[in-house]
Amino acid sequence: MITHDAPDRDLAVAYLDGRIDAAPLFREARRLRREGHGDVVTYSRKVFIPLTTLCRDVCTYCSFAKPPGAGGMYLEPDEVLAIARVGDERSCTEALFTLGDRPEARWPQAREFLARHGHETTLQYVGEMSRLVAEETGLFPHANPGVMSREEIRRLRPSNVSMGMMLENISPRLTEPGMPHHGSPDKEPSVRVETITAAGSERVPFTTGVLVGIGETSAEIVDSLFAIADMHCAGGHVQEVIVQNFRAKADTRMRGHAEPIPAWFARVVAVARWILGAEMNLQVPPNLTERFESYLDAGINDWGGVSPVTIDFVNPEAPWPHLDELAGRTTAAGYRLLPRLPVYPGYMGDEWIDPGLRKKLANAVDTDGFALAPQLEGTPR
Repeated sequence: MITHDAPDRDLAVAYLDGRIDAAPLFREARRLRREGHGDVVTYSRKVFIPLTTLCRDVCTYCSFAKPPGAGGMYLEPDEVLAIARVGDERSCTEALFTLGDRPEARWPQAREFLARHGHETTLQYVGEMSRLVAEETGLFPHANPGVMSREEIRRLRPSNVSMGMMLENISPRLTEPGMPHHGSPDKEPSVRVETITAAGSERVPFTTGVLVGIGETSAEIVDSLFAIADMHCAGGHVQEVIVQNFRAKADTRMRGHAEPIPAWFARVVAVARWILGAEMNLQVPPNLTERFESYLDAGINDWGGVSPVTIDFVNPEAPWPHLDELAGRTTAAGYRLLPRLPVYPGYMGDEWIDPGLRKKLANAVDTDGFALAPQLEGTPR
């Protein structure tokens, strides 16, 4: 039974292993969620911009990354702007830039594309494209480009109100032969920790999270969540944590790998709330579980980016719920659904936002810091 304030590692592992009744865990997760967020659940109205599907890593569960000649490519500037403008017309507020890690380190085709566009690295191209979107549309870029140095983060900050990179898991065991991250240098946990820590040093609101169901143990999940909590304690910059369930994809080596069952995955979500505390923004993607509203009882307060324009290019087999459906199911569960920007209300101060973005940001939110997006059916403010 949870009878103390501080989360306990061994007890958290016991909950995930199913060795004890999880009812006290779920009660505590709901209590913490109410303490930190009341009855508000948020989402970000976004467009997904897959800047490049080339990558130097070879994760065995990924269908996003593709080699040249099999779908691997970069978007041209006019293609990026076309996607962003459609999102702008549909009242989106977030431009999510997603891409493979440092493809120029592996593919000559990537180096050739970058050279034609006046760049040496993909992250330089991310900077140019996020500036283009920030200047030409009402969208706010959120870069999710993988591993970054402190200097690379600093260069992206003037055009991105927030950035992100999943930790996925803190265990180096997952990089060993036969494991999903073998041969993928950017999935080395220590390297990812360096990026997340650097974002805190640069005062960048940051999204990270864990990927659950790829071969990790319960203890490794718990250790990963504690690692995120420690990084946030040191930097104060982790604005959001995603708890994402693995989904098997037909065109990957892990196509036959078992997916987490929702009842057990809900325990992971509740453990995450317990470890990360009341104030953390905790997200589960709503397109990866049929009855996604069940995770509200496990302590989440956010659905993440949901697009009325683009598919989820990372999970193309899993369509987004219609925004009115998202609103209806959230409201039916007893919560208020509010739109947000890719940066949360608590991270809109001068410490966190580049001076060049502050006026645009102020004009895009209400007095509580939520996005001035169109109201959806059944969502009273």
